[in-house]
Amino acid sequence: MSYELTLEQHYDERSMLCFAERPATIDTMFRAIVANLPDHIALVFNNERTTYAELEQHILAVVTQLRARNIRQGDRVAMLLGNRPAFLYALLAIARIGAIAVPMNIRQRRPEILYMLQHCGASALFFDAECAAELPDCAELPALHSYFRADQNSIFHLDTRSSTSITAQGTSEAIEIAEEDVFCILYTSGTTGKPKGAMLTNLGIVHSLLHYKYAFDLQPSDAALLAVPASHVTGLVSILLATICVGGRNIIMENFNARDFLELAAHEKMTYTLVVPAIYNLCLLQPDFDRFDLSAWRIGGFGGAPMPVATIERLSAALPKLALANVYGATETTGPTTILPLGEALRRRDTVGKLLTCADVRVCDENGAQVEAGESGELLIAGPMVIPGYWENPQANADSFIDGYWRSGDIGSIDAEGWVRIFDRKKDLINRGGYKVYCTEVENILSRHEGVIECAAVGRPDTVLGERVHAFVVRKTESISPDELRAHCAVHLSDYKVPETIDFIDALPRNANGKVVKPQLRELLVASELNR
Repeated sequence: MSYELTLEQHYDERSMLCFAERPATIDTMFRAIVANLPDHIALVFNNERTTYAELEQHILAVVTQLRARNIRQGDRVAMLLGNRPAFLYALLAIARIGAIAVPMNIRQRRPEILYMLQHCGASALFFDAECAAELPDCAELPALHSYFRADQNSIFHLDTRSSTSITAQGTSEAIEIAEEDVFCILYTSGTTGKPKGAMLTNLGIVHSLLHYKYAFDLQPSDAALLAVPASHVTGLVSILLATICVGGRNIIMENFNARDFLELAAHEKMTYTLVVPAIYNLCLLQPDFDRFDLSAWRIGGFGGAPMPVATIERLSAALPKLALANVYGATETTGPTTILPLGEALRRRDTVGKLLTCADVRVCDENGAQVEAGESGELLIAGPMVIPGYWENPQANADSFIDGYWRSGDIGSIDAEGWVRIFDRKKDLINRGGYKVYCTEVENILSRHEGVIECAAVGRPDTVLGERVHAFVVRKTESISPDELRAHCAVHLSDYKVPETIDFIDALPRNANGKVVKPQLRELLVASELNR
């Protein structure tokens, strides 16, 4: 597939290769699809089908609600919505008026929700009725004046929490949205325990969508199944928007279940998805996996963790038409930086593929000097898909960006033929079935318990999820139990961040500088597993 590239400057004169022909914004892209394919099915949810023309009408209804509450261009509008049509209605309506969407995971708890809403200065919040119990008090959020509650039919209702002092606005206001404008803010776990708000722009998302379109040859005939949270960069960019980009059909799965996934994929003739390896493993564990007709499935993207060779081999044998593709990226890169060429999953299983067309990656040593081909170092990533920075966080911007390159923290290499390999992941990161958990975040919460002297979290290897959260704790008295500590964490952390196993020890191992030596803890964990 041929396309023209141009060298452009964006975000404070960062130089980058860009696709010459591209939609200026996500809303521009969506409007074009509605105009060209109005009767094509855009969404499938619980056996109900929505065309692109019907989706546009749902979006216009939400736009009217937003304008009636005086939500303006640049305002932050939070979304505590699960995998339902309501998510897309709100997301695209927010984009239509030039406001900034702030998707949040519905598994988050009150302290996490409060921090994000306060940090981004949200003016409005869309939320599922089931999440109401976790919403912070209105007094804690003076800037948040409008609450929209979604019912089971994805219809939004103005909630009683909303301020009554809002003056209705007209609906004919002309909005000019620039491609460098922020489309959404996605909060990522930070090594300090406080999430950072990655600013994903129209420019960055558009380039990621075109990367997917060209790499996977996505067409209007494609049907993508959303089996990961829509609020994460994978669900949002790699599935929902990538499919809309070509006028394809999004099949929305509210909650993942391996059997439901297989039944839905077979019934809807799914052609494409991108999930973590754990989902493939769970599907293959189904005793009657072979009875599902998955012959339409042509692209199986995976990322977030290594795919076991045995999984690749079994999938290749069971589904010969399925091309598996490793995708390497991050929230800060708006999704993909590399994609493994289709058909190379077994032969190139030690790599994460090659750089995408507009991606620019340097491999640097500890002094910031670029290393030779094949040598290892930290991957520094640039290109139009890389975020301009973090919302209201100058320190994180200073620490994370060098000359327009984002410091991934990942150690890897690029050989002379352009194959990219990743050797080590970011420090203290636990990958639980694709959900990223920073150890510091778990440790900060555990240490707040009055019975904890000190603690450390590590990843416990797991054959299905990859890793689970494990904690080592030095306690004040033996009366403190693992269940008590887990209950304490559950109040403050998403459920997947709560330690599933806890070992009590007399002291944490430390080096001469007083730093906890986590390799020793992992050795202890291995010994503990043998005796568990």
